[in-house]
Amino acid sequence: MKKVIHKADTRGYADHGWLKTNHTFSFGQYYEPERTNFGVLRVLNDDLVEAGYGFGTHPHENMEIVSVVLEGELAHKDSEGNEEVIRPGEIQVMSAGTGVRHSEYNHSKTEHVSFLQIWIVPDKNGHEPRYAQKAFESADRKNKVQTVISPNKENGGLWLNQKAWFSLADLDGGESVSYSLKQSGNGMYLFLLEGDVEFGGETLSNRDGIGVWEFDSIEIEAKSDTKLLLIEIPMA
Repeated sequence: MKKVIHKADTRGYADHGWLKTNHTFSFGQYYEPERTNFGVLRVLNDDLVEAGYGFGTHPHENMEIVSVVLEGELAHKDSEGNEEVIRPGEIQVMSAGTGVRHSEYNHSKTEHVSFLQIWIVPDKNGHEPRYAQKAFESADRKNKVQTVISPNKENGGLWLNQKAWFSLADLDGGESVSYSLKQSGNGMYLFLLEGDVEFGGETLSNRDGIGVWEFDSIEIEAKSDTKLLLIEIPMA
């Protein structure tokens, strides 16, 4: 097994007043040639937007964009006619495809919103733009892995135009789970939302990330109450 570690305090950081953001991979004014991507995982931004602010209308194309709200409420509006609010426990998928314009704003006038913005390179260019949003029960990831996004259109869940799977796990301290690759040759990126874990021979804490590849199955042991995001993706 091979691995790359991204400790929380090594991420790119910017404070724009209304927006405080950490970039695991090169983004905007943060550029680090050794951290441009992990396989087809291109962006993992950890954003906190103050009340009443947000990102104005801007374009995207040929990218699969996932938003995971951790605290607060995120308002979304796009050129395809979608206008939604994403709350904790809900996940949004937007396939930018041939082109879409959208805005993202803090829905609250009094509280901040904290969310992850994740970009996945699609399996090919030119897909039709698409938007989907779904709520997931936290009980279904208690001390186990809960798949929330897959490439499978037929199972009624969220899906991407890529051989990628997103999973969540909420582990009690002392509990362990194993993760087996769903597609041989893929890699997996673990992002630690809260807590402390032993994983791949490493100890990781809040907001640390680790990418692993050339493995089939791996065990994750929680050292304290822990919340995890697992992203399995093609490595090329």
